[in-house]
Amino acid sequence: VFIELFIFKEGPQRKESGKRGRKPGRKSTDKVDVKAKLERSRQSARECRARKKLRYQYLEELVADREKAVFALRNELEKYQQWAKDIDQGRVPEEIDALLEEFAPVKKEKSN
Repeated sequence: VFIELFIFKEGPQRKESGKRGRKPGRKSTDKVDVKAKLERSRQSARECRARKKLRYQYLEELVADREKAVFALRNELEKYQQWAKDIDQGRVPEEIDALLEEFAPVKKEKSN
């Protein structure tokens, strides 16, 4: 009775195929597989770095374009602010006169 209890307490027995880790006797094919796996890993890393480089280039170009647009809009805003100050002081900026003269013929055509 004691022996039966002792065996029961050890727990269920594992099968040989359920073991984890390396399998003995697979040395020659493993070296080839490992070399191929390492080469695939290196190639994948090269491709990943290339994609990353392209993505950064794209983002840098996008940022540069946006910075140019922001700069142009700031200049336009400053111009309009200056025009507003001039109009508040009772002066009509020359640029506004030129714009009004440019659009006067268009306005006449629309009214006809």
